[in-house]
Amino acid sequence: MKKQILISETSKETRIAILEDDELVEFFVEKPEQTRMVGNIYKGKVENVIDAIHAAFVEIGYHFNAFLPFSEMDDPTNVGAMMESIVGDSDEEEAPRTRRRKPRTPHHTGLKTGQDILVQVIKEPFAQKGPRVTTELSIPGRFLVLVPNEEYIGISKKITRRDEKKRLRKIVHDMKPKGFGFIIRTVADGQDEKAIKNDLQDLLRKWAELESNVKNNSAPTCVYRDMEITSMVIRDLFTPDIDQIIVDSKTLYKKLHAYIKSVSPALVSKINYHSSRNPLFTEYNVEKEFEKTLNKKVWLKSGGCIVIEHTEAMTTIDVNSGKFIGKKDHEKNSLKIDLQASKEIARQLRLRDIGGLIVIDYIDMEEAENRQKVYQELKRALYLDRAKVALSPISSFGLLEMTRQRTRVNLLYSVSEECPLCHGSGRISSKESVVTKIEGWFRRFKVKSRSKRLEIHLHPEMTEYLQKSTNNLMRKIQWRNFLRIKIVEDASVNVDDFRVYLVKNSEDITDQY
Repeated sequence: MKKQILISETSKETRIAILEDDELVEFFVEKPEQTRMVGNIYKGKVENVIDAIHAAFVEIGYHFNAFLPFSEMDDPTNVGAMMESIVGDSDEEEAPRTRRRKPRTPHHTGLKTGQDILVQVIKEPFAQKGPRVTTELSIPGRFLVLVPNEEYIGISKKITRRDEKKRLRKIVHDMKPKGFGFIIRTVADGQDEKAIKNDLQDLLRKWAELESNVKNNSAPTCVYRDMEITSMVIRDLFTPDIDQIIVDSKTLYKKLHAYIKSVSPALVSKINYHSSRNPLFTEYNVEKEFEKTLNKKVWLKSGGCIVIEHTEAMTTIDVNSGKFIGKKDHEKNSLKIDLQASKEIARQLRLRDIGGLIVIDYIDMEEAENRQKVYQELKRALYLDRAKVALSPISSFGLLEMTRQRTRVNLLYSVSEECPLCHGSGRISSKESVVTKIEGWFRRFKVKSRSKRLEIHLHPEMTEYLQKSTNNLMRKIQWRNFLRIKIVEDASVNVDDFRVYLVKNSEDITDQY
């Protein structure tokens, strides 16, 4: 399977696309003003403990308190032991922890209102909900994951050779300091001792910095910040089976090149700079595929379709026959569409990063054997998904219930904002995304046309946004493309749209490029 990672940087966003056999399967969006929280570790203060819901709320310095379920706590009797060992309140040797031992009763959590506690974010905040946190801390590196207050050495299940497992365990065991556990990641397969040692020492340095931050800062404060999305994708997803990484920013290319050279020199040749004047995502057909992810309806090759709807409680996916005519046998027709839909649903869940409870309404099939075939097809299609999934067989009503791990905000909400007209019943592109579209349009125009003088018509809100921008976005676009562009306020243009005209004859050329 051919795998590629494409990274495109614009004035307001960095977008990352992962392709498998030239098909878009995952998409990440990073905005400077929206800092990623998953992986960050905070010295927080317990705001309140609510036994009725088996959870506590922890102040970490965010708009909303973090949510800490009792099930995400270590051994309840040692909940404050890590904090004490760092700040030096206790000189006694700490007993080994038992990970993920759920408390029998909520009263044995050991949590008290007002106490300091170390927590790590495992799920991004969304809407009016704060981030979800755990007291089971870990710091990921390129080849290893550091787990404090543990002694075990774990290893990825994807490393299958016994001799390689034995070799890696011995390397880590010989250099591992007391009081730290380590998990050996898949990308460590085949790495030499020096590379693993460098990664281990880097993780210990990060932990030492965390301890210093805990001692010198009062709660609530962030004591460890994980990488931004771009670096995280390179660290976690850039494995030997990736054929190439293509970046369209020289600055970012140099940064990633230096990072990979330091941790995996053998993979440096796979990083390439996109120097073509044609936009990166346009050249690899990512832009069109991305636009489709904002649509509720997704068409299948047979003419059938799936309709994806988001609600507060769950995501529902409806499978329809659409334009498919097929043969007279209704059961065979339904089976064919449902099998195709299963593959596409698995792809869309990854691409849109849909998490939580998901209910799929398949086309009804009378035979239990056919329902089992569809269930197994979906299960196979979900095998490539890195997120944890759990699904139940199709019920007699044709419904399949499943859950998918949610850590990031759904892609739809990352690139859109609440419509000021419908107040949330629909979605429109965010202003940052509109700027990205405008930049892409002018780059395509410059490649295909020699005209220099243009007018861009924008909604007054969009015009005001550009004028208040601190980095003169339109001026940058003009200089990059050697164009003269006049901004015209036009209330008839949608707030998430734009129209471009030639100055010489007032011709609308928006849809030509």
